[in-house]
Amino acid sequence: MGRTVRILREADVREALDMASCIDACERAFEAYSNGGAELPSVIHLDVPESKGEIHVKAGHLHGQPYYAVKVASGFYDVDPAAIDGLVMVFDASNGAPAAFLLDGGFITDLRTGAAGGVAARHLAPEHVEVVAVIGTGAQARLQVDALGHVRQGLAQVRVWGRDHDRAAACADDLRSHVVESCAVNAAASVEEAVEGADVVITCTAAREPLVRADLLAPGAHITALGSDGAGKQELDPEILRRADVLVVDSVDQCLALGELQHAPEQAERAVELGRICAGDHPGRTGEGQLTVCDLTGLGVQDVAAANVVMARAGDRGDSLTL
Repeated sequence: MGRTVRILREADVREALDMASCIDACERAFEAYSNGGAELPSVIHLDVPESKGEIHVKAGHLHGQPYYAVKVASGFYDVDPAAIDGLVMVFDASNGAPAAFLLDGGFITDLRTGAAGGVAARHLAPEHVEVVAVIGTGAQARLQVDALGHVRQGLAQVRVWGRDHDRAAACADDLRSHVVESCAVNAAASVEEAVEGADVVITCTAAREPLVRADLLAPGAHITALGSDGAGKQELDPEILRRADVLVVDSVDQCLALGELQHAPEQAERAVELGRICAGDHPGRTGEGQLTVCDLTGLGVQDVAAANVVMARAGDRGDSLTL
């Protein structure tokens, strides 16, 4: 007798997974990771240099969840626009049988990355956030602001900076039209202009040298840095990590290898994993004047958490394949 595997395409996955649910699922996943409730192998990183291709393979299992997952996410940057794609393979955690192929086109990666920023902001951002600086103009520029809006109310101004001003302006227009319609959104002429006085600074670029300097930050600011997810990548002046009153990472080991922490490794001893804060084992932000930093490199347990939400909510969407 053949086995049945579900095929869910991007539209099916989008219908089943929303930002609010993904934030909550990722929060539980971070907690499980830091408290021993998850299995997480090392990331496989594959380059295709002749096409400027970058592929990440991540996998994981959350104890007690019905499914484990393996995700392949790719970005090929020798074309304009960049070709971003992905696939999540979902397996029955009771017997290892393939349960579903989520042909999501990278949507789960995008949404769970945005959701991680929402989790970080929930615990680390100032209670009152009015001004947000976004350094970067890609999908995460939009999703990080969306996630922030789910955990903090009263956003009044968003400033977007990118190396290409036209793309920054287009990103600002998109944010104004679809994400924060009641908020003033503008393209900044410089990083300095974007960051000045900002309550929250979000960096989501592919930079390999610091873009944000420590002396630009306002007292009490929170920084979510997520662009550094590979060896050599860097968005923040290492002095920011040294000055942080609360330094948070999704994974100490992974951030030492791939994140901002690789450029200030001496700070690893005091870095706190986000999951410990989610679990209440560490207080996170305790004062409005504190500088807080969260270095996010992306964990496979986020993909597993998102995939389990999709499987629980998919209903009769998609097709079936008999093996």
